[in-house]
Amino acid sequence: MTPAKRLAGLGTTIFTEMTALAARTGAINLGQGFPDTDGPAAVIEAAVGALRSGENQYAPLPGVPALREAVLEHQRSWYGLEPEDVLITFGATEGIASALLGLCDPGDEVVVLEPYYDSYAACIAFAGAQRRPVTLRPPGFEVRPEDLAAALGPRARVLLLNSPHNPTGRVLTGEELELLAAACREHDLICVTDEVYEHLVYDGEHIPMATLPGMSERTLTISSVGKSFSFTGWKIGWCSGPAELVAAARMVKQYLTFAGGTPLQHASAAALRLPATDLRAVADELRGKRDQLCAGLEAAGLEPLVPAGTYFVNADVRQDAVQFCAALPERCGVVAIPTSVFYDDKEAAAGLVRFAFCKRPEVIAEAARRLANLRL
Repeated sequence: MTPAKRLAGLGTTIFTEMTALAARTGAINLGQGFPDTDGPAAVIEAAVGALRSGENQYAPLPGVPALREAVLEHQRSWYGLEPEDVLITFGATEGIASALLGLCDPGDEVVVLEPYYDSYAACIAFAGAQRRPVTLRPPGFEVRPEDLAAALGPRARVLLLNSPHNPTGRVLTGEELELLAAACREHDLICVTDEVYEHLVYDGEHIPMATLPGMSERTLTISSVGKSFSFTGWKIGWCSGPAELVAAARMVKQYLTFAGGTPLQHASAAALRLPATDLRAVADELRGKRDQLCAGLEAAGLEPLVPAGTYFVNADVRQDAVQFCAALPERCGVVAIPTSVFYDDKEAAAGLVRFAFCKRPEVIAEAARRLANLRL
């Protein structure tokens, strides 16, 4: 089967379609997860400085040394980790794609939390691997031991983990992470962990998988400047971890983009070296926006499932979510995403809608006002 046929029916265009719908109708776009304000001014100035100082040619394949060193410093200072190697990628999405293509053979199985970020299914399909979901069910979205056990087959090769988790907003607990780590150790799985929301935690604590016993040698950690620093358009990400795992991703990446965004790589190094207080201030601001949107959803007669992290809140709309979202722009001028598009098991989230709260407070207030006019 060709990659194009394997990708058929994955339905990954909904984000661009809904964003285009918002632009066409003037609806408020709470569907796609990107901020409507820029990140720190000092980081933007670092990008301008890099452009003007001649950092405009190909970067080395592994990434510019300043950013690779900044990633190592970040992992060391925040989590006490000492990765053997770092690879800079064109966003975390390319890191995930490179890792899965480099680590999986056709017929291998990838264990992944469901619901999942839309590119996961496509990247697994490109690798010729099979997706083995561990379904997180509302309202708590917990990892259940019996679901994990059912997903672990004899061809399991990789655990693809995302925490803080998009689209549920869950921040996995230490007990859940240890359950997953034990499965990796027992079944000799490589863990590819997507931690792009690592600094956007409002309740609980982000625990990197690589910090758990026996996991640093089998975990490839992926992150980026996009979410935590509000530079989603820069597409600067990275993989860090054991040299062998980074090399597998690098082997693929050289034939994808090779290297890109040289001046933005230099600016991303500046971002990673910002004081920790700056990152905490961003998280505090987003916590307030989360609470503002949750209050607005509740006032509109919806039932928000308050997230512990990320950009997103899911709400129970008490009806078919796909039909609800299709009619929402005309009914009240708001765009949102039915959570079921992130699930294989569509019934698990039949009534859930995902809203993004990474917007200015006045935009959230107007969206809440419009939603309050609904007649459910």
